Amino acid sequence: MGGVSCTRQTTPAAAALAVVLLVMCSAVTSCPPSDRAALLAFKAALHEPHLGIFNSWTGADCCNKWYGVSCDQETRRVADINLRGESEEPIFERAHRTGYMTGYISPKICKLKRLSSITIADWKGISGEIPRCITSLPFLRIIDLIGNQISGTIPSDIGRLHRLTVLNVADNAISGWIPPSLTNVTSLMHLDLRNNKISGPIPRAFGNLQMLSRALLSGNQISGPIPESLTRIYRLADLDLSRNLISGPIPSSLGKMAVLSTLNLDMNRLSGPIPVSLFSSGISDLNISRNSLDGKIPDAFGVRSYFTVLDLSYNKLSGPIPKSITSASYVGHLDLSHNHLCGPIPTGSPFDHLEASSFVFNDCLCGKPLNKPC
Repeated sequence: MGGVSCTRQTTPAAAALAVVLLVMCSAVTSCPPSDRAALLAFKAALHEPHLGIFNSWTGADCCNKWYGVSCDQETRRVADINLRGESEEPIFERAHRTGYMTGYISPKICKLKRLSSITIADWKGISGEIPRCITSLPFLRIIDLIGNQISGTIPSDIGRLHRLTVLNVADNAISGWIPPSLTNVTSLMHLDLRNNKISGPIPRAFGNLQMLSRALLSGNQISGPIPESLTRIYRLADLDLSRNLISGPIPSSLGKMAVLSTLNLDMNRLSGPIPVSLFSSGISDLNISRNSLDGKIPDAFGVRSYFTVLDLSYNKLSGPIPKSITSASYVGHLDLSHNHLCGPIPTGSPFDHLEASSFVFNDCLCGKPLNKPC
């Protein structure tokens, strides 16, 4: 307010000025009527029957103790909506239950022009679509709508949200393709599209997302190849493309990614050989089971090979189990079952702690822990 002080004037001569200042200060510390109206319209489209989380949404000032609402301290505009259906907050503990809410996300939410984050998560019953107008909110950093029944598509012009760092719409009923414009959101760090009905290919320019550290796309109907550009995302640590319809070979450059530690490609239609690079990389959780991979398991294990999980089961792999696997620094869970492997199972670590289930349904493996002498 241009340097106006909100301290109380103590001299009688300033009494009139004090009243003016009080009104001005009140205006500064309350949310604008337009933001309040937008929140009430948003609330009107939702029904929460058990917890009463909207009971606090009363009074003129939506910045003052409205549950899940936070405002910018300087502008007093609504900055954050944070409504989670699973929480340890007292309102949930008193009710001894998680939340359940029905209704839809009203487009009126787009009138909150200073909105920085929208979290409406784990309410199980919220349906409808993601409001198209959400892409007109220039300050939006977080969209978290996990765990609802939201349908429709991801807005095609989501690439307009240049500040977006988190997009989480997992566990919904979203369909359509991943919008190509998403690759314009170069600030994106966390992408979670798991367990929806998304189809079509991964955009070829996916590698433009250079800030991305987690890409979780499992449990959809995504098809086509793994784009080579994806392997150029330097910060990517977790990649989960499992339970899709992805086809073609596994790019060998996946094994050359600097910080990739979790790679889940299981239950797809991948074919061709396993890249040698995967076994000398920094990947510690590797699941490429239930595909159509063929050829031999590369004899390329060494001291850099450290696997908490290594699952190659349900493929078309042939030949022997490579002896170099005994030189790996660590192998925790290993599953080579349901392939066409043949020959003696190596002895020593990690084979001395594995069970027969790791080796069953192969052509002619022998030795411990199978009851088949060589």
